Amino acid sequence: MKTVIAIDGPAASGKSSVARALAQRLHFAYVNSGAFYRSITWWVLHQGTPPDSADEVTAVLANTRLQSGYNEDDAYLLLNGIDASPHLRDQAVNDAVSPVSRVPFVRESLMTHLHQLAGARDTVMEGRDIGSVVFPDTPFKFYIDASPEVRKQRRQAQGQQDEIATRDRIDSSRPNAPLTIAEDALVIDSTHLTVDGVVGEVIGRLKLLGLAVPES
Repeated sequence: MKTVIAIDGPAASGKSSVARALAQRLHFAYVNSGAFYRSITWWVLHQGTPPDSADEVTAVLANTRLQSGYNEDDAYLLLNGIDASPHLRDQAVNDAVSPVSRVPFVRESLMTHLHQLAGARDTVMEGRDIGSVVFPDTPFKFYIDASPEVRKQRRQAQGQQDEIATRDRIDSSRPNAPLTIAEDALVIDSTHLTVDGVVGEVIGRLKLLGLAVPES
């Protein structure tokens, strides 16, 4: 069995920076599940499909070839051979990713790829339901949070204009795999911590749980 470290949290909580830095520290692969959902969202919009129509989103994705793998230590997802990475932070994608992400067929399709990726490499995987739904059996679960004000500032610093509170409400209330804190996850408030500070707390918990951590 490969090791999966689940890093969950809401938008702009700092989980992406933490997950990537942690993966580098441990020499693990890094999987950003949110980037996969954004890729599919861009693809849906690129096809001219209404993102709030679950049936039409399902039909588009059912006729799309998904290919995932690793480019060195970073996971990728291709849609009919196309890499959507340059478009993941487009405002249109920001606005549409929540309704697309809650379509059951989208989540089921990506679940298969996430499991395949984790089966190939020791992985740090970040998202909104990694510890609660995708890998509920991993003992290594973390939930990164921050105050709404700090998260909004971080989002604006990234050049993003999506509304944090609205995104939280949609992601937390969706019936299929909502944003939630796994019961056995360590919650870390990153409001007043640096990335290195959060990574340090994660490393400390991993050691307590018996994971061998290489010397830095």
